[in-house]
Amino acid sequence: MEHTNPFVPYAPDRYDEAEMIRRGREFFEHVDRRRSVRFFSDEAVPRECVELAVMAANTAPSGAHQQPWKFVLIGDAETKRRIRVAAEEEERQNYEGGRLTPEWRTALAPLETTSDKGYLEVVPWIVVCFAEKYGLRPDGARVKHYYVNESVGIACGLFITALHTMGLSTLTHTPNPMAFLSEICSRPGNERPYILFPVGYAAPDAEVPDLTRKPLDEALVHF
Repeated sequence: MEHTNPFVPYAPDRYDEAEMIRRGREFFEHVDRRRSVRFFSDEAVPRECVELAVMAANTAPSGAHQQPWKFVLIGDAETKRRIRVAAEEEERQNYEGGRLTPEWRTALAPLETTSDKGYLEVVPWIVVCFAEKYGLRPDGARVKHYYVNESVGIACGLFITALHTMGLSTLTHTPNPMAFLSEICSRPGNERPYILFPVGYAAPDAEVPDLTRKPLDEALVHF
């Protein structure tokens, strides 16, 4: 088949049925051990680990291959404190100020979350993923991006999985509204905050809610 644009051969690995199932089960068991963490150690984490997780995120499929994401890595103590203060201010409006609806409070109750986000100063790294609403050419002209939310969501999923694979923990923190992150991280107007990730080792005494995940027969429908 002739192409107008450059193409390269692609030959993904193939396995027999038993090996496919073994590898799939092994991967499921690996990711099934992943949990969102709110109790972190202040132990240092190599910067390269976060960079590798972002490299994994960069392998995500995206609309028209426009890769509409930007990851901002923060390790400076003062910046982490600014983020904590701003995040807690927004969260107090949610938890103590009445922005959370009764239904939302009921849904959150099993997690026992509060407006206290002290872990943002404990972790060695904070990573903020920004979604690029549109691209910018060197001359300032806008470039339309397609399927931004879907693309960035997939990239963030790979980022989380890569951290877990390296033995690190994180949490998908989405303080609402998140505009303060654009200011603190000095991001341009074509980007909007998508998810804030505290990144580090789980604290030795970390606890997580005793939750169960949706079983296969509720997640999968056969036709």
